[in-house]
Amino acid sequence: MADQQSQSIVAKIAGAVVAIAAAWAVQKAVNASWKAASGHKPPKADDQVDAGLAEVVAAAAITGAVVALSRVLTMRGTARFSARIDEGRRSAAA
Repeated sequence: MADQQSQSIVAKIAGAVVAIAAAWAVQKAVNASWKAASGHKPPKADDQVDAGLAEVVAAAAITGAVVALSRVLTMRGTARFSARIDEGRRSAAA
């Protein structure tokens, strides 16, 4: 039981680290794509730039959707990885 609990904690920590790294990478990709498409960086909440409401809403929606998608995919991948490791431990113990 303790081994499963430690595995679960390790999986959660690994999942969080991978999700943070993926969110950072996705944010960089979105910024680069936005800059390539529009010629400037996407507007941010704390910027005092004269960006239109539609541009701010589009930037927020795109960034939020892509970051959320990357988080879901990394969590699923981490869960699969954790299950594979757990399965390997069970077969090695048997």
